[in-house]
Amino acid sequence: MDGHMMINNENFLDSIPFDECVNSIDCGGDYNLDSVPASGCYNQYHCPCEMNARQNLGTSCAGASRIPRAAARPRQSLSPRINYAFQPVFHERTSKEDDTLLTDTLWKLARKTGTLNLTNKGMARVPERLFDINEADADTKKRTLEQLSINEEDAWWNQVPLNNLDLSSNALTHISPKIENLSTLTVLQLHDNALVELPPQISKLEKLVRLNLSHNKLKELPPDLYSLPELRHLNISHNEFEELNPDISNLHMLEFLDAGNNNINSLPGGIGFLVRLTALLLANNHIKELPPDIVYMRSLQKLDLMKNDLVALPEDMGLLRKLQFLYVQHNDIKELPSFDGNEMLSELHASNNYIDHVPKELCENLPHLKILDLRDNKITQLPDEVCLLRNLNRLDITNNSISVLPVTLSTLAHLISLQVDGNPIKTIRRDILQCGTARILKTLHDRAQAKERTDGGADDLPCSSSAAGSQLSMQKQQQQQQLPANMTDNSYQQPNCAQSPFMRCHCRCQCQHFMQHQQQHLLQQQPEQRYAFYYQQFAEKYEQEQQQQPHQPHHHQQQQQLDQLQFGQANQYAPQPQMIYRNSHGGHYMPGYSGMPVSQLDAFNPYNRCVVQPRWVYKLRHSRTLAVNLEGLTDVPAHVFELASEEKVHVVDFARNHLSTLPKGLQHMSDLVTELVLSHNVINNVPPFISQFTRITFLNLSNNLIKDLPQEFGLLNTLRELNIANNRFEALPNALYELQGLEILIASDNQIKALNVAGLQNLPRLSTLDLRNNNIEHVPPTLGNLTNITHLELVGNPFRQPRHQILMKGTDSIMSYLRDRIPT
Repeated sequence: MDGHMMINNENFLDSIPFDECVNSIDCGGDYNLDSVPASGCYNQYHCPCEMNARQNLGTSCAGASRIPRAAARPRQSLSPRINYAFQPVFHERTSKEDDTLLTDTLWKLARKTGTLNLTNKGMARVPERLFDINEADADTKKRTLEQLSINEEDAWWNQVPLNNLDLSSNALTHISPKIENLSTLTVLQLHDNALVELPPQISKLEKLVRLNLSHNKLKELPPDLYSLPELRHLNISHNEFEELNPDISNLHMLEFLDAGNNNINSLPGGIGFLVRLTALLLANNHIKELPPDIVYMRSLQKLDLMKNDLVALPEDMGLLRKLQFLYVQHNDIKELPSFDGNEMLSELHASNNYIDHVPKELCENLPHLKILDLRDNKITQLPDEVCLLRNLNRLDITNNSISVLPVTLSTLAHLISLQVDGNPIKTIRRDILQCGTARILKTLHDRAQAKERTDGGADDLPCSSSAAGSQLSMQKQQQQQQLPANMTDNSYQQPNCAQSPFMRCHCRCQCQHFMQHQQQHLLQQQPEQRYAFYYQQFAEKYEQEQQQQPHQPHHHQQQQQLDQLQFGQANQYAPQPQMIYRNSHGGHYMPGYSGMPVSQLDAFNPYNRCVVQPRWVYKLRHSRTLAVNLEGLTDVPAHVFELASEEKVHVVDFARNHLSTLPKGLQHMSDLVTELVLSHNVINNVPPFISQFTRITFLNLSNNLIKDLPQEFGLLNTLRELNIANNRFEALPNALYELQGLEILIASDNQIKALNVAGLQNLPRLSTLDLRNNNIEHVPPTLGNLTNITHLELVGNPFRQPRHQILMKGTDSIMSYLRDRIPT
């Protein structure tokens, strides 16, 4: 085209003299690239002749100038291929090859430390030499005592019997019966192999404590294995088991059993004899029903039954009193039990089932529940009693059929995640639902207040600050009748509001409006009349309780505590019920009241807001938790903590109040508290007496005004989780770097400007570090050397490196990026 002639390739090839292309000085017969002129080019037959007609007209290859083409890339010189010997990567391993894997270096190290690691070696057989590792080798036997003394490290008296053997991630199909020679083993790792059976001689390992057989092809275990007396940890997950041998109940010391990802259809009777078991993992099987005796595992803390074929859970699940984590998602469960007795349960995962309602009793019986996952069910309504889950952190009701959210959700002080997507909710605008948890709860709170103003008190809300609903009141009365006579709720008789001339009320306890009317009426009376009324209230209450418990020992002291709870005020004029005594004539007198100012007498009004209500006494004993939220408290009297100490309370929660510092009365519980929650207050300093809490493991000081922590804070050796998010820290306090047991540190939403990597290196157990939304301008590359950190959050800081894309890939990518930038 373009005026050029079309030339047949074959004719063109015949038209070129062979000797000109092969023997040309310019081209070179050996295609030597160095001999090609700079202006030359290759033709379509890869001959390096000069074909440019404009520059080289009249040459022997001029005919090729009529073919238009772009200049081709210069061809690189061809180097001869190295003749490698053919060695296939995948081939059948021989015994000799496997024996060479146990080198002399590994041999000596194993005899010195008692640990041998042969993982990921591609072994098809266990080296025969391994089974004689506990015996003296031929070399050692030949040596004299003098020779052994010279190399004392290799002497037989410094050898440690093999106790830890790792043969995982190989290609083992069988284990030699000689395994019985390793009788000192306490840990045996055989996971990720191709084992189809185990030798009966494995039962000779009587010291075995931990056995991992996961990710193999096992269908059964040797019957003698169930007689291992010390076995505490057994993992047989990801195998081909269709049933569990009933003899598994003979493993009396077993504490951990993982049989997930098998084909198990049912559990054997007698499995309840595993009374020491703390974790039972049975996920991804085909279990349709749980045996009745499973509730006898009184030590069970974690039960994983996800992805099975369960239709129901045992009604007496409450017998598992230590259960903390329950996973039953992806089953066919239609109804949840009441969980009466499962007070320690903190996580309940029941998504992807056929549950159509949430029992009210469930809400009353789970005071420590923190996570409730009910997504992808058929729930149509949440009960108002959901507000009784006072410690709830996360509630997921995604993809259900809920049309109305109860306003009582707004009273959950610790709820930070509420997922409601996929529900036909019409009472709240879609834009509010899309704004997240905080906006939804605020909307519900505003509606609750509006309803209270409109209806004259939220009498139908069980968690209302003013009164209990009539339905819940009936339940409470029924429970009260079942309580022993010495219980506080039963011994304290609430006044009958219906008989009051001030206001009629159908609630069991004194409602807010009755209190307000009563107080206004009293303030209109003369001081003497108000004094007489307070005197009568104290006297009648004491008289009633004295008649109910006339012979109880030390009744005086207990009565003081009870009166303090009933009439204690959050101010310096709290009444002193211990001043009420019975005189010799059966009357009552109140010494010290005669000369008291009227303003102080008014402070004794028993209808003022109390710090702790009387019905909480039973809750203290029942749940071992002191929780007072959303009450606007600025201080807490010491006697509250004294009583909580006597009831052995170990969880204290005063979140969402107006505390400016830690109450001094907390010191009475310094040797009991394990969890302390003081979030969402106005605390600006932490007193030094915090160091006295010798058993604390969890401390939440988030959403306050704290700028620093006292140096004594570093003495909290038992602290495992610390939350100081959303405060005013400009740097992590130096005291934190002395917390050797700290595992989780949440310091997001502060003003931290720099990272002290040297200080973080002093926290060997730190696994989670959350530093989101701070002012960090530089991330030291040496942070990547802290391999103990498995979860790192750095989003929302002004640094440029690492980039946002790397932060989104997760902790591993961040740490790898930082390590690559450490200068060498």
